Amino acid sequence: MRYEIIGETVPAVEMQLMQGESVYTQSGGMIWQTEGISMSTNARGGIARSLGRMFTGESVFMANYKAERDGAKIAFGSTVPGSVVPVDIGKGELIVQKGSFLCAEQTVDLKATFTKKLATGLFGGEGFILQKLFGSGMAFLEVDGDMVERQLAAGEVLKVDTGNVVAFETTVKYDIETVKGLGNIFFGGEGLFITRLTGPGKVILQTQNFNDFAGKILSRLPKN
Repeated sequence: MRYEIIGETVPAVEMQLMQGESVYTQSGGMIWQTEGISMSTNARGGIARSLGRMFTGESVFMANYKAERDGAKIAFGSTVPGSVVPVDIGKGELIVQKGSFLCAEQTVDLKATFTKKLATGLFGGEGFILQKLFGSGMAFLEVDGDMVERQLAAGEVLKVDTGNVVAFETTVKYDIETVKGLGNIFFGGEGLFITRLTGPGKVILQTQNFNDFAGKILSRLPKN
């Protein structure tokens, strides 16, 4: 499989497949394709795993696209202004936030995963269930705004607004902590909780939290 990231404002990834190669995406991710691509839809990994994906904000069913001839092309696009980030899962498993998965080769698997602490899930801002990408091959993540990558050393801590966390390696410890000080909580504008990531391992961040952006737009719309 060959791929190219196309566009800058609302980018897409276009893949050129050899006969027999196949990729999958959440429902609605495909934006164009050439002749020679067949499509099938299934509950990838079975009903139980599919229901887990539903709680992460992804589709219960996945769309699968298979090349029937060499050189067939298909493209998957982001839904908001930002970036499309390729990641080689064979180099390391990733935990990703809901909504960040765009598409992947069939050799990459996707399943829901639970945070270790109940409080992290209930108050972390991205839900109790995250997603785990594992296996081998290429996967593509959708990032709001620009992508920022940090490599944390063992014991190194990075504190991030939860909505700006895209993904992190399984070696990274994920937790939350309460913002200190009543004045900061009520008047700081950053919320009550913040995500704490502890190395070692790679962390992928996004410069925009589209949920916050959408909330600001809604707050300015006429109430009636």
